[in-house]
This record gives sequence, C-alpha cells and structure tokens, in this order.
Amino acid sequence: MAIAKAERLMNLALCLMNTRRPLSKKELRESIEAYREAWQHSSEEAFNRMFERDKDDLRELGLVIDVDENALDGELGYLARADRNRLPEIALDAEEAAALTLAARVWQQAKMSGAASGALQKLRAAGVPFTDTERRPALEPRIPAREAAFEPLLTAARDRRPVTFEYRKAGAAAVEQRSVEPWALECWRGHWYLAGWDRDREDARVFRLSRITGKVRARSGAFLGTVPEHVDVRATVAKFAGEGATATAVVRVRRGAGFPLRTKALATRRTDDSWDELEIPYGNGLGADLAEFGPDVLVVGPEELRADVIDRLRAVAGTAVEGVRA
Repeated sequence: MAIAKAERLMNLALCLMNTRRPLSKKELRESIEAYREAWQHSSEEAFNRMFERDKDDLRELGLVIDVDENALDGELGYLARADRNRLPEIALDAEEAAALTLAARVWQQAKMSGAASGALQKLRAAGVPFTDTERRPALEPRIPAREAAFEPLLTAARDRRPVTFEYRKAGAAAVEQRSVEPWALECWRGHWYLAGWDRDREDARVFRLSRITGKVRARSGAFLGTVPEHVDVRATVAKFAGEGATATAVVRVRRGAGFPLRTKALATRRTDDSWDELEIPYGNGLGADLAEFGPDVLVVGPEELRADVIDRLRAVAGTAVEGVRA
C-alpha cells in the first residue's frame, strides 16, 4: 500500500509539473489510474478525499501547488510551476561526496541499498565528484536491520502515521498492545530502537524492535502529540540502560556468558572457576536487562535490584508452568 501511494503521489506531481495550464480535478482523475479506479469503484467523495490528502502530502514534501479559481469556467485548477519548484544546483566537495558514498554502502537490506545506489547515480550524472571514492576500503561499516518491524515503522515515521503492535517488555512473560506515534528509528549497540509517543501512557517511550511481536499495523489519522525537533534515541535508551548513572550494582556472571554486561563493567573480579563478579552502572531498567540473562547472572546488590530481578524471573517461571498445565 505504501508503494501504491508513493506511485500515486509521483503521478500527481508529474501531471501538475508537466502542464502549461491549470488542470481541474476531473482532468486529473482521468489522467491518473488510481483516481479513476477510486471514482469508478467507490464514489466521487472517495476520490475527492484521496486527492485532497495527496495534495496536502505533496505540499508537505515541498512541492509548491498553485490554485487558480478562474481557470476552467469556475472550477478550481491546479498547477505546479516549474520556476517555483526548481531545485538549486547541487554542489558537493570531495569530502562530502565521500561521506555520501560511505553512507550509501552502510545499508544491507535490498530496499535501502537500491534507493541509495539510485541516488548516487543521479548525483554522479549531475557532476558530483565521486571518482576518488570508488575504491572500496578493506573494512566497511554495516547496519543490519533484520527485524520485520523495521520497514513498516520506518514508513510510518516518514509518513507520520500512528501504529499499533504487540510488545514484550524485558523480563515480562506476556505481550502488551501498544499504540504509538513513531518519531525516529536509531541503531544503538547492535539493536534498533523506536522512539515515539505512547498514546495509552501519554508519554514519550522507546521500544526495542526485537521485542515487537506480530505485525506492525498502520492506523489512519494524524498524530495527536507534537513531534520534537530533535529526537535523541540513544540518550533515552542509555538512560534506561543505566548509562551515566551514579549508583553501581554488583552482579556475578557465569564464565563465558554476559558479554554485554562485561563491556560496561567498571571492575571485574574472578570469584572461582565458574563465576566472575562485575561492578556495573545501576540505573532505571537494569533489572529488566539482567533478567534476560536468566541463570547466567546473579545479583549480589543492591537488595532492591536483586528483589526486582527475582520477581521478574518468578513471573516468567509462573507463566511457563501455567502454560504446561494448560
């Protein structure tokens, strides 16, 4: 559906930009197949709603659309004049071109790599100096996006569409239904996170994509909350992960396990042949992270953190027992 809408918007933009006179809605309806089908199979009202939404979306994307009230015997006429929609000449130096080339190579999934490759080809055709950046280095960065939720959330954030999905919090046994207005996606320490406005909790929240279960479903309507000008996903995730916390916790980690904990350990002591004792930053959300390691992590202190992890593990174990009985 997202591809169909993008194609419809492109067709509308081409019609408005490649005409010497304003076009009426009737003329646009006859020229664009999607509009013609909406009119024939639904109603005139359905076509009008679709056209008005598309016109508003093109304006949000930056297309200047003029409306002539006296163009066609009293009917409104629409036109996107070339002189008002011409982009300035693109001028990049060698360092900027190299940065764009590197960014285009980062993406691994097919959709992103295709779009990035096409953008580079257009810039190269416009004379951007990519000649010195064609040599591939021995090591290249990669940002994988394996989660099924990535593509629909990226589209929803771009189109400013609310979504719903089922989410399993760290250490929780049951999933919860979430209704979210997606703001931004960001990769942090090998995991993708979504920042957005949680409608049910009426607060800004961050969600790890690997904990989203089932399908992400886009909903109609506009955002109810205000999208901030800058969304620092990493800072929010770091806060909930205990980054920058002044307090510390002491945990025992089984030898050969808990590598994410070991990377942020402030101190490490070997207790015996099977366990290491780590001192790690203690902040909001640490209990949920520790519960994910199961029997490979034991909390020594503080006591409230130990109780939190035990409660989470008991909840998971209780749900598993109930499932076996059922």
